[in-house]
Amino acid sequence: MPLHRAIYVSDAVGDAATSLLVLAEILGASIRNNRRDRVTGVLMRHDGRFLQAIEGRRADVDRLMDRLRADPRHENIRLLSDQNTTVRLFEEWPMTLVEMPRPVWPHISRPSLDQLSAAQAEALLVTASQVLALPA
Repeated sequence: MPLHRAIYVSDAVGDAATSLLVLAEILGASIRNNRRDRVTGVLMRHDGRFLQAIEGRRADVDRLMDRLRADPRHENIRLLSDQNTTVRLFEEWPMTLVEMPRPVWPHISRPSLDQLSAAQAEALLVTASQVLALPA
């Protein structure tokens, strides 16, 4: 099955920038919808912005991106990467929340998060997701 991965950054709007409740609502809906559509991915919220990778069949990723563009909890979606791929990087999760790795904080400021290259954004999300996979 051909796979597709999209990575985008957007500006959180209102409570979506800071509220844990809103974040939990986003994750809950994402997990339900992504299981249904066989989409996987990760979401990072940092300094009022979202950075997200989604992967699955092209039609499913495109449909999800259309829903995301209409979501009022964020705006100014900038696609950093939109490409075919042969493997899922985040196959364990229909959607999960990852934290910005602390050593990266000084290098990523609000004005520059959306200036990451596709490779940098992907590496950041992969690195952050590896923390979830570490044994306790």
